[in-house]
Amino acid sequence: MIMIFLYGSLAVAWNILAGYCGQISLGHAVFFGIGAYTSTLLVARAGVSPWLGMLAGAVLAVIVSQAVGFPVFRLRGHYFAIATIAVGEIVQTLFINWDWAGGARGVFVPIRRPDSFVNFQFNESKAVYYYIALGLLLLGLAVTRRLEGSRPGYYFRAIREDQEAAASLGVHVAREKLRAMALSAALTALGGTFYAQYLLFIDPEAVFPLSLSILICLVSVLGGVGTLWGPVVGAAVLVPLSEYTRVWLGGTGKALDLVIYGALIVLVAVAQPSGLVGLARRLGRRSPPGQ
Repeated sequence: MIMIFLYGSLAVAWNILAGYCGQISLGHAVFFGIGAYTSTLLVARAGVSPWLGMLAGAVLAVIVSQAVGFPVFRLRGHYFAIATIAVGEIVQTLFINWDWAGGARGVFVPIRRPDSFVNFQFNESKAVYYYIALGLLLLGLAVTRRLEGSRPGYYFRAIREDQEAAASLGVHVAREKLRAMALSAALTALGGTFYAQYLLFIDPEAVFPLSLSILICLVSVLGGVGTLWGPVVGAAVLVPLSEYTRVWLGGTGKALDLVIYGALIVLVAVAQPSGLVGLARRLGRRSPPGQ
């Protein structure tokens, strides 16, 4: 359940940018990794509380999102998606070669027994991690729900449907895209910090891989892009499936599991482009026989 909540929260964050604003990112692992590394390095190098590191990671992710978004948002469609992949690969390579941050070897989170809450280390029980992951998911859902009825939310959807028409109506397209990117990046970074504190070890291949960005995307697409509950439904289906295929296929199926996920997504996209949530709504609207 912890991983379901975590990936659900990451998909909710991605959905703000891609589902509501229409900007398909395949480099969201950058923000996840920034959250993980910022908090971990602050703990390991400066003794800062992971909770403060979590906030610092979110702030840094927002700054990076604006620096990346300003030039990249000049691109559209698949060009934008390809650019986000390139950014992800650049950042991963940077951290692999950055010795102070642990390089390719990674970095351990120091284990500190006293004051488990301050140190974000609950060794006695995983229940606390369960509630923290649930809290991150609920936070993302609350932000999304608030966004749906707000002016920025209307702007996001207008940009998604027709960017030129939105601009002609007075929507500041570039500013709203950057706003969506900032919200999405901050929430994703929070998940990265949680991941680091939960596993107590990170390396570039674990927190920056393209496969992570794709999995976050698949979770949202499977459940229903641009819907409130789609990412949650997608996580509830795809995360257990991921664990099952990992155990079933073992070391021989490292790439085959992605083929299975891809086939599942294609099936859903062809049968119901709005995902499992859209399928459930369509079935719910069908009248019972005889009426």
